[in-house]
Amino acid sequence: QVQLVESGGGLVQAGGSLRLSCAASGIIFADNTMDWYRQAPGKQRELVASINNDGETTYADSARGRFTISRDSARNTVYLQMNSLKPEDTAVYYCRSNRPFHTYWGQGTQVTVSS
Repeated sequence: QVQLVESGGGLVQAGGSLRLSCAASGIIFADNTMDWYRQAPGKQRELVASINNDGETTYADSARGRFTISRDSARNTVYLQMNSLKPEDTAVYYCRSNRPFHTYWGQGTQVTVSS
């Protein structure tokens, strides 16, 4: 049974930082690209950052320079360090594991940035 469990969300003031974690079980972590997505109210879900099994990363323009994605294979965990948060970063953040024909999502964690 695959489980992706996000944690670390919360309420923070603009300019603050949060670190999200996503603990994976039931998958071979090293075989998967791990992604962070977010969905704000009334908007489509969008990719924030991605890290493949070689540690190569990609970022949305809105996240580049402020967010850092990383993975710890020993803990089967992917992280998203978010700095200089803005009110427009407010959203539910989802973790996704992805390999050909197998994609799984976590339940999401709420991030709210107050102005």
